[in-house]
Amino acid sequence: LQLSAVKLAELHSDLKLQEKDELSWKKLKAEGLDEDGEKEAKLRRNLNVIMTKYGMNGKKDSHLVDTNYIKDGTDSDALDDPRLEKLWSKAKTSGKFSDEELDKLWREFKHHKEKIREYNILLETVSRTEDIHKNVINPSEENLVKEEILHSKHRELKDKLRSINQGFERLRKVSHQGYDTTSEFEEPRVIDLWDMAKSANFTEKELESFREELKHFEAKIEKHHHYQKQLEISHQKLKHVEETGDKDHLNRNKEKYAMLEEKTKELGYKVKKHLQDLSSRISQGLQHNEL
Repeated sequence: LQLSAVKLAELHSDLKLQEKDELSWKKLKAEGLDEDGEKEAKLRRNLNVIMTKYGMNGKKDSHLVDTNYIKDGTDSDALDDPRLEKLWSKAKTSGKFSDEELDKLWREFKHHKEKIREYNILLETVSRTEDIHKNVINPSEENLVKEEILHSKHRELKDKLRSINQGFERLRKVSHQGYDTTSEFEEPRVIDLWDMAKSANFTEKELESFREELKHFEAKIEKHHHYQKQLEISHQKLKHVEETGDKDHLNRNKEKYAMLEEKTKELGYKVKKHLQDLSSRISQGLQHNEL
């Protein structure tokens, strides 16, 4: 795959979370609690997203070249969307952003691209399911269950599309005006969650509690970013020391790299698990609004 150290750590975290979800699903299935197969279908979609994200689905151009915002946050070709590339180009040449702010903005653009990718994968899944459903001649109880699953997927599509539209509007605003120094949150995933939470069916007390939890979540993400950067630096040093042939120096660098890699994987898993939990709570609140 020729992935960077950071991308490999992210892949490990994604697969670890996928494994945990699959083990939970197997337990549910054994207890007969996934009769409609919706949880199994969601697991397949999640795995498809992971395989696409890291280029493991057999398609040459399905993932980004081995880049990340740490090394080259100026590669707009990776965005694969003319609108995003135009906004990114404008932001880079505007003079309104420091190098640190450009790194942060690049993370937002990359996060937005991932949201679009996940939406398209889900849309493709729903379209295939609808085609199969339309070809069924005799309606049955099983087909009625599958129709309910389709409704659920359409709600999920609606939530994702809402998030994409909100995200693009934010990118457009930030790219033209620069960052708002009074903004409550900085991390793209946290901003998304907060915007959606304000639209969900939460009381003022619940929303305030959620706000505090998002602050802790953002701190956890920043800590993960810090270790990602340290891991990338350590990886570059390790490659340099390997070329010098100094065994003692090499062993010390290997130990430091292994420690940073393990810590990055651990934090990555915790961040993604926390994100999954927060997203699930918001999704329930949004669905309650529609009832």
